[in-house]
Amino acid sequence: MRITRTLTALGALCLLSATAAAQTVKVGFITSFSGQNASIGAEMDQAVKLWTKLHEKDLPPGVKIEILRRDDTGPLPEVAKRLAQDLITRDHVDILTGVVWTPNAFAIGPLAGQAKVPFIIMNAGTSAITTTSPFVTRVSFTLWQSSLPMGEWAAKHGIKKAYVAVSDFGAGWDAQEAFTKGFTAGGGQVVEAVRMPLSTTDFVPYMQKAKDLKPDAVFSFIPGGKQATALMKAFNDAGLKQAGIKLIGPGDLTTDEELQSMGDVALGVETMHHYSAASKRPANVAFIKAWKQDYGQDSWPGFPAVGAWDGMAAIYHVVIAQKGKMSGEKTMELLKGWKDEDSPRGPFLIDPETRDIVQNEYVRRVEKVDGHLANVEFDTVPMVKDPWKELNGKK
Repeated sequence: MRITRTLTALGALCLLSATAAAQTVKVGFITSFSGQNASIGAEMDQAVKLWTKLHEKDLPPGVKIEILRRDDTGPLPEVAKRLAQDLITRDHVDILTGVVWTPNAFAIGPLAGQAKVPFIIMNAGTSAITTTSPFVTRVSFTLWQSSLPMGEWAAKHGIKKAYVAVSDFGAGWDAQEAFTKGFTAGGGQVVEAVRMPLSTTDFVPYMQKAKDLKPDAVFSFIPGGKQATALMKAFNDAGLKQAGIKLIGPGDLTTDEELQSMGDVALGVETMHHYSAASKRPANVAFIKAWKQDYGQDSWPGFPAVGAWDGMAAIYHVVIAQKGKMSGEKTMELLKGWKDEDSPRGPFLIDPETRDIVQNEYVRRVEKVDGHLANVEFDTVPMVKDPWKELNGKK
């Protein structure tokens, strides 16, 4: 009986020690599960779930990551701010992440700085977001990264006049300014620039105006999702393709998850972007295989999925390095200069000065591959830093 009591006591002690050693890292994941472009939020969440399924085993013994999901219901900064505040003060999260929309990211950034809670942006692409706090970093993209080199490339490849049509919010303003700078520096002329309401799905008036002006190309940015398909349909219905006018833009224009819904009008559209589901990079082939195994052979991940995938890679990197004992300051130090050579998008790193992503930009053309539409990469601009910060000073 004495031996039994001793063994029982030892077992209880071991259990208490294991419990004491366990670490739960709380991650507040804010995205748009409803409202405008909710499909983007759902796609990001699919990537988070897939990463967790494949990599949870890589965490140190006793360490667990708990994802606290919150719905900001679209581009509503006051909702996003309230959700972030609750996650910080009530749930005591160690990291904030997610966020589809630029206005929401701007609302969250200062809160993250005040609380010293790292904020890892998985999608929102306006350049200035990372300047809102030294606790903000980004693993997605900026519109300047894709739109300025798109303008430079267009001017070198036979496009002399362009009509610019962008969604009227921060990312759209960035796309317009960046493309215009790159295009005009190369000798191109912008015949007219318009900003379309962020929530609109009726793009026909803008495409008809473009047809009347007879440019060589329309450069357009919309925030991906179903709006991209609506714009493509408007381009077709207005007869621009038949008139010999090209459609170009950043990769949001032919986002991979929507591409099959666009039809053959998308053929020949050229974009500049950091990711294509059609890439044959080994890491991307493995990613696509895993995605289709979980979500179906007809499902395609787009750049929002890759932003969330790489966001989870960043989170796992800092959690593993700290063995679950999280410090906001240490997390940010670990992210500065962090490199990932094995992302589906290709290699990237976090600029230690700006905390923003540095990555390849690929020129892509929509073609048919094995019976389906694909963004085929045919040229690369290597390791592009955010040009806006290069031009306006690093902050």
